[in-house]
Amino acid sequence: MAGRKPQRRREFGTTRKLPSGRWQARYIGPDGQRHTAPETFEIKSDAQDWLNLVRADIERDVWRDPDAGAVNFEKYALRWMEERGLAPTTLDRYDGLLRLHILPTFGAKDLDGISPPAVRTWRAERLKATGATTVAKSYRLLKAILQTAVDDDLLRSNPCRIKGAGKEEADERPTATIEQVFDLADAMGPRWRLMVLLGAFASLRPEELAELRRRSVDVDECSLRITQASPELTNGRRVTGDPKTRAGKRTVYLPDFLLPELRRHLQWFAEKERDGLLFVGEKGAPFRRSTFGRKWRRARTKVGMPENFRFYDLRHTGNTLAADTGAKLKDLMVRAGQSSERAQLIYQHSTARHQRRLAQGIDAEVRRQQKGANGGTAVRRA
Repeated sequence: MAGRKPQRRREFGTTRKLPSGRWQARYIGPDGQRHTAPETFEIKSDAQDWLNLVRADIERDVWRDPDAGAVNFEKYALRWMEERGLAPTTLDRYDGLLRLHILPTFGAKDLDGISPPAVRTWRAERLKATGATTVAKSYRLLKAILQTAVDDDLLRSNPCRIKGAGKEEADERPTATIEQVFDLADAMGPRWRLMVLLGAFASLRPEELAELRRRSVDVDECSLRITQASPELTNGRRVTGDPKTRAGKRTVYLPDFLLPELRRHLQWFAEKERDGLLFVGEKGAPFRRSTFGRKWRRARTKVGMPENFRFYDLRHTGNTLAADTGAKLKDLMVRAGQSSERAQLIYQHSTARHQRRLAQGIDAEVRRQQKGANGGTAVRRA
């Protein structure tokens, strides 16, 4: 009795010879749709090998719809931002990075049309056109968006694979001396003098200064209570809310030499209501970045500070002075309103006594340097 012929495994997919002489491979996917290989093959066996690989992916449950990535990048990126629940300032920053640096190159492409070589070329061109820090931020944003596309099964892998491309290595920021801080305060004029001094010797951020109110001030304790911030977006709109970090809500104790400055500003320039703003313009309007920026640039030029010296850099002076007092890391981070999951555990026990001592240390150092610079006279006044 003749043995039974071994049963052949059912063929997966189909191959056919095209009029061009090349071979086409097609198959029915798990989604019930017919899919065609993205390329044709020179010989039939090559087409069959491709089908075998597809079948293996299906059996290993790693098959992905080859048309899944045919989604416009710009539409996907904009939806990505909408779904993240981002803070207004973060949304504003991401919008600028997308609009200026990412969409001009990738906006019209589909997700699966963005390849590793395309990303490398884009990054190289951006580095020629703008600063390395901006390119690093743009790369991180692009990588995050495309990683979500991978998680959504729209891409098999992330085309952003450049090691270290998202790492920022910004140049060290300039730090003003105590004398330069007072020169800048003088150049800004009486109305904005206190803002400069608080930016340096209290390490306050511009958006925190913009939201300071009379009720924030404790003259008896010579301190400020920071509870809110009011950053200004690129369109000029201010968004009032919690400070930048969780540690941003804090009490900042001021060096004693600032008390006369604080009293004078409250009497002359701050709004009179208890909830009135501490800093307002000559016509009573809230602090605006554009108007203040013009005054700042003129003052910076007058004092002889470099063009890249920003108002925010005043924080470096205050932070450096605070560190020079020998304060503990947890006290320094509380004063500056800096926070992270790890740091929160480090400085959560910082006390008002520690903060008062830190402010006194800054006071002593400023008085010492000013006494030497002024030939033994007191701290400079307006």
